[in-house]
Amino acid sequence: MATVHPVGAAADQGRVLSEAIVRIAGCWKLTNEQLGAILGLSPATASRLRSGSFQLERSSKPFELGQYLVRLFRSLDALMGSDDGASISWLRTANLDLDGRPIELIRTVRGLSDVADYVDDHRAQI
Repeated sequence: MATVHPVGAAADQGRVLSEAIVRIAGCWKLTNEQLGAILGLSPATASRLRSGSFQLERSSKPFELGQYLVRLFRSLDALMGSDDGASISWLRTANLDLDGRPIELIRTVRGLSDVADYVDDHRAQI
């Protein structure tokens, strides 16, 4: 049975996810170019997202990618004990298991999924 959401629910989801992504970008010191690449947006649109003049739409691919980004952030944050500096360092350091630097790998859909899965797997072992 399908779930019925109020008319404004999709807009609220877009607003909440957009705000979460802006916070993640700030914590991880992502440039607009990096954020745009991760979400499949232009750097200009990523800039508008940061300023609040653009929000992700529930039915869009950037929304789906944003959900993966939040998943990765939450898992990495838990693994690193909420130490943003440690998370940034991990993202920017070459990882032999992933065969690359996670910050570069998450620029593709496959890379974002692989990195999120990798962090989730390590988090599950703790």
